[in-house]
Amino acid sequence: MAPPPPRTISLCLFLLLAMAAASATQATAAEAAAPCSTTKTESTSSSSFLRARCATTRYPDVCYDSLLPYASTFQTSHVKLAVAAADVAAAHLRAFSARVKDMLLHRGGGSEEAAASSGGGAARVDAVLHDCASTISAAANLAKRSSAELTRLDADTAASTETSTSGGSRQARWQLSNAKTWLSAAMTNEGTCSDGFEDAGAAATASPAGKEVAAGVASVTQHTSNALALVNGIPL
Repeated sequence: MAPPPPRTISLCLFLLLAMAAASATQATAAEAAAPCSTTKTESTSSSSFLRARCATTRYPDVCYDSLLPYASTFQTSHVKLAVAAADVAAAHLRAFSARVKDMLLHRGGGSEEAAASSGGGAARVDAVLHDCASTISAAANLAKRSSAELTRLDADTAASTETSTSGGSRQARWQLSNAKTWLSAAMTNEGTCSDGFEDAGAAATASPAGKEVAAGVASVTQHTSNALALVNGIPL
């Protein structure tokens, strides 16, 4: 039998090379799609976990909306979620403290001359604002201490799991107790700020400063309360 003409051989080679290239392209596309699929699954898992945990708080919508941007940092970890919540609470408290200090500054800085020239009512408002700035700043520090303690808890728990060391659970309970105590104290400070205006009288509470502080306290309290609830939900 005579061999096939050169054109037929070239056509066959071309078809074989085309099929090989198509197979390689499909394999590459499949490999590229795999990480995307995994990332999407992890994102869905994190958001579902967050939704379930936030349902245990007093302010679930605030919880979910404020913590969703940090889902990649905690994924499905109870402790890491609590760390993120404490950090969010601390950030809101710092911002609120700065706002109260700014209010006080624009009222005359709380100086005796400004208070005297504005009357006794203004002096009381200035005094309450000064106390609020201090107590809210302290609350922010307490929330940050709670976050730091939870971060140590997370690291120590991972280490004790790897080494199977004894006494780890006792240390974990102590760290968890500290985190709860400091967040509870932060909420007490928030309440102290609100109580200061109520103690100063109806005029102070109804003043523009009193109304803004009341709204600010209500907002930061939601974040601190949620952080405490998520800490309380950490299983040991």
